[in-house]
Amino acid sequence: MTEVVMVPSHSPAYVERPGFDRRMCKEEINSCPIAAYEGRITLVGDEKSAERAFMTLKKEEVLGFDIEIQPSFKKGENHPPALLQLAGEKEVFLFQLARLKFPGLLRSIMANPEIIKAGVAVSDDIEKLNELAGFKAAGFIDLGVIAREAGVKNRGLRGLAAVLLGFRISKGCQRSNWGRDHLTGKQIRYAATDAWVGREIYLRFQEMGFTGDNLSAAV
Repeated sequence: MTEVVMVPSHSPAYVERPGFDRRMCKEEINSCPIAAYEGRITLVGDEKSAERAFMTLKKEEVLGFDIEIQPSFKKGENHPPALLQLAGEKEVFLFQLARLKFPGLLRSIMANPEIIKAGVAVSDDIEKLNELAGFKAAGFIDLGVIAREAGVKNRGLRGLAAVLLGFRISKGCQRSNWGRDHLTGKQIRYAATDAWVGREIYLRFQEMGFTGDNLSAAV
């Protein structure tokens, strides 16, 4: 049976790896226990719930950020983002973009320089979101770039979670159907976990003195 653990923020489970002198290999990552987000998750699929989410998100200082895109199985087939995930201190919001059409309130969070949005490969995600509706991105931090500046050899979300937080995250739902109206419980937990981990990694870097403020990590 796979061990699943819940690792709260700033717990002793965080792992110190002085110097980060080598890349953590796949086998080492797979030896870490799996962790998943166990807090409050709100699925946002209509204007009313989007307004409530905005009232909460605009008060946050640091958000974990990610998107999910419907996988393509045919050559030349491309899909817009189906889900946008934002993780705050006490709650993760999952915005169903196929139903919401990327509303202005959500775009204002994406354009707010006072709210940090931390994730991996954020420039690609911003480009995809701009295909839905134009906005001027501000306050985004690329965790992979901070990792490079900090000397961490692992740059992806899964590797960074293992190196910095001491656990691994599942990628089992990565290529699932994100465009469906009713997401499964596993999809919801998976999507929330990715955003939550992005926030936790940023906070860990912040503890180490790397925030991206004066680095090329800021978008």
